[in-house]
Amino acid sequence: MVGSGTVARSLTSTLYRAARFSNNVRAASRGPGAYAKRVARRRTYGKTMGATRQLLKRFGLSK
Repeated sequence: MVGSGTVARSLTSTLYRAARFSNNVRAASRGPGAYAKRVARRRTYGKTMGATRQLLKRFGLSK
């Protein structure tokens, strides 16, 4: 979308985003405990993957 201030997303990015939204809704429908577990798990994965990527970047193995 040129000129609207948003960046056009690839099809893959859009599909992953839709799946993430769907899984968030499913977890929320199972109650606040299930949703809290999902949020905590996603946060942990993000930190772990970020640390792994930093390590790989130091060795020139990642962008």
